Parts: sequence; structure tokens; C-alpha cells
Amino acid sequence: MRVLIIGYGKMGKMIEQIALERGHEIASIIDVNDDLQAFDSTKVDVAIEFSTPKSVLTNIDICLQKNIPLVVGTTGWYDSLPQIKSKVENENKSFIYASNFALGVYLFRQMNVNLAKMMSSFSAYKPTMTEIHHIHKLDAPSGTALTLAKDIEDKYKDVKITSIREGEEFGTHIVTYESEEDIIEIKHKAKSRRALALGAVMAGEFLQGKKGFFTMDDLMKSLQ
Repeated sequence: MRVLIIGYGKMGKMIEQIALERGHEIASIIDVNDDLQAFDSTKVDVAIEFSTPKSVLTNIDICLQKNIPLVVGTTGWYDSLPQIKSKVENENKSFIYASNFALGVYLFRQMNVNLAKMMSSFSAYKPTMTEIHHIHKLDAPSGTALTLAKDIEDKYKDVKITSIREGEEFGTHIVTYESEEDIIEIKHKAKSRRALALGAVMAGEFLQGKKGFFTMDDLMKSLQ
């Protein structure tokens, strides 16, 4: 698989490493000063995009125009998600996104949904969320925290999310249920960026030969 990496920060470098480990070829790397529009789309099988909330929509539009299968891990653009989904489906493109591609986060999401179903029968407990990330992260709350809140919106509306930016924290998400008597918590803490990058490369592998708009749910179903 010939991989185009869009965004060559710490995540982009980790994606490069894992793609090579899995026997893939790095077709090219597009960073902040490079021209994605000028890239020859015939030289790539998939693009993996981890840039910034400011540039991600432009990068998505260019890749769709060039008919490049696209994996998007950048967060902070989800207000435009309905339009992107419609464009992908109407134009028969190949696209997958996730607020977090890590397997452990996906499993944590399932725990979050199941716990919410259990706790919603007990009005004494009120849920909140806390997310902690490195000081370089540009969006807040994190895309993962927003996804966790959306996953349980049928049980709880407007869950308060506290965002903390400190040091080089890879990513911690805590869902808390508190009553006057006690606290119940579930927590996911990333130890590195590797799990997220691995999931993104696997998403690129999943996209090969497929058309449509896909999410982490589709990737996980293919692995079971």
C-alpha cells in the first residue's frame, strides 16, 4: 500500500514508522509548507491525514477531488461532518474518520455506553467527563471526549466536559458518575501515540477497494 502522509508532526512520524513496519511504502509526505494540490494522485493508494483543525477541511476537499482514499484522524472539524458525509456518499468516494483510532479507546467507548445504560436508572448519579492532553493540542474539548458524550446523549444531555492541557500528556479520558454519597469512574489513559497511529494505518488498509463513508465501527467489525 502506497501511503501519503498529510501532516508530519509527532503523529505523522509515528504513522510513517508503523506503515513501514507493516510493509507499506511512503509515497510522499505533505507538511505545512507543501502543496497538496500539486501532488500526483496516481502515486498513492491512501492518504492519512493528521494536520490541524485549521487545514483539515481544505485537505479533505483536495483529496476527495483527487479521488484519493482518505483516513482522517484530525479533530476539531465535526460541525462540517454532515456536508463531508453527503459529498463522500454522493460522489462515491472512499473515506474513514475517527476521533480516536486506538483499539483501547473503542473498547472504552463501549464501556461508556454500557455504564450509561446502567446508571441512567439511578437519578442520584450525575455524569461528567474530564480529558487531559498535551499543551500543543489545539482543540478543546478533545474529539474523543465529544464522541464519548455523543455516545450517551440518548441517556444524558449536555454532559459537562472539563479540558486540561498539561505537559506532554498523550491523552486521558475519565467518565465520572457522582452522587452525594460516592463516585464511580471509568478511565482510559494512553501510554503513547502508537495505538492511535496503528489504528489509522489499519484504517487505510481497510479502505482498500472500498467506496463509501466509514467510521471506527466499520473498521472494528471487519476485525472481529
